[in-house]
Amino acid sequence: MKFVSTRGRAPSLSFADTVLTGLASDGGLYVPENLPQFSREEIAEMAGLDYQELAFRIMWPFVREDLTEDEMRGAIERAYANFRHAAIAPLVQTGHNEWVLELFQGPTLAFKDFALQFLGQLFDLLLKKRGEKVVVLGATSGDTGSAAIEGCRHCENIDIFILHPHNRVSEVQRKQMTTVLSDNVYNIALEGNFDDCQNMVKASFADQSFLPDGRRLVAVNSINWARIMAQIVYYFYAALSLGGPHRPVNFSVPTGNFGDIFAGYLARGMGLPINQLVIATNANDILHRCISANDHSPMPLVHSLSPSMDIMVSSNFERLLFDLYDRNGSAVAELLADRSAPLKLDEGVLDRARTLFASERVGDERTVEVIRAVFESTEYLLDPHTAIGVEAARRARKSSAEPMVCLATAHPAKFSEAVDKALPGTAVPLPHHMQDLLEREERMQVLPNDLSAVHDFISRQFG
Repeated sequence: MKFVSTRGRAPSLSFADTVLTGLASDGGLYVPENLPQFSREEIAEMAGLDYQELAFRIMWPFVREDLTEDEMRGAIERAYANFRHAAIAPLVQTGHNEWVLELFQGPTLAFKDFALQFLGQLFDLLLKKRGEKVVVLGATSGDTGSAAIEGCRHCENIDIFILHPHNRVSEVQRKQMTTVLSDNVYNIALEGNFDDCQNMVKASFADQSFLPDGRRLVAVNSINWARIMAQIVYYFYAALSLGGPHRPVNFSVPTGNFGDIFAGYLARGMGLPINQLVIATNANDILHRCISANDHSPMPLVHSLSPSMDIMVSSNFERLLFDLYDRNGSAVAELLADRSAPLKLDEGVLDRARTLFASERVGDERTVEVIRAVFESTEYLLDPHTAIGVEAARRARKSSAEPMVCLATAHPAKFSEAVDKALPGTAVPLPHHMQDLLEREERMQVLPNDLSAVHDFISRQFG
């Protein structure tokens, strides 16, 4: 299988090269030339498989030319070995035909573990085969960083540098990153917001001259195709658990960077019956404004109770645009030539998007009310991101006869401020393996929002 750039001017690559390249040389994102297709009968036969076997069936068509079956199965088994729940992605009912898919059972308590524990295994396999050492550079609004560090900390051929916005992630999120004291792990607290971090990563990929000879950057952010690929699996897993493919199952996804919900779009493209995908946003609502009003203009970033969604430039939206514009890379490149300018979609393109996607914006006040209301009616505690997903689903769903699955993207213990506002005095203990997290020693470097300062710091680590 070959992978092509959304901007049409970069060479097509194999799966292995795509994973180790990340951002295309023309600034685009890689997508598969063709999606694997599963018939309804083939999907029905997957019912009852455990998560690991299902992951193999869904992902194998993408990787079969670069990995053996044993290598792929081994990577999957190792990736999910440290998840705390035997189901890997359990479902919990919170209302009539309303379900929460718990994606926080991994080692860092966030949905990013599904992709990044697997990506770490892939990196290890591919780099050992090639005899290469690389530098992982990533930006995080809270959860990607800790999951990436956990996935890469034991990789002999990787040094990992993660940028997070200084004082704009929760204490638990920060400590999950900064208390990993492995020699190959470097945390940078950037005096800016997440978009500043993300822009710095993109600029670094464009000019890697600050790295020593023999090293190159690879991406762990959701621009890396392998992350999107791994997330497709839990859409199939949830749908099969609720009667799919014999009936459609719909999803509400709290999202800032569009990667998680794009995986649902791909699952539908591979044959899974999905009638509705709900884009759930907080005050940083560029995706909601785009879908609801064709307003994709940048706005100042707002610091919210759901910090993992405090993003204004949604990188993975480009992958959807590529499809909506009939895979015309030149059209996408022209559309995104100036990301600081307002972007308007052709009305026909927007109408096509709206046949599948709905969107809602949920502010902090309502987020707190939803956490409280769901707890009072079910004794189930939502984190603020998941609460936004639940509220968006309840506003936007078209059919109560079809199951609606809300993706629970993080454990509520990571966001004590929001929980305390909703349920004052409610203590949410961290899982056993993290009980002493807040007392652990930290190591990080606070740097100004300056590309040369970040590059100087990285280059110094290699002597």
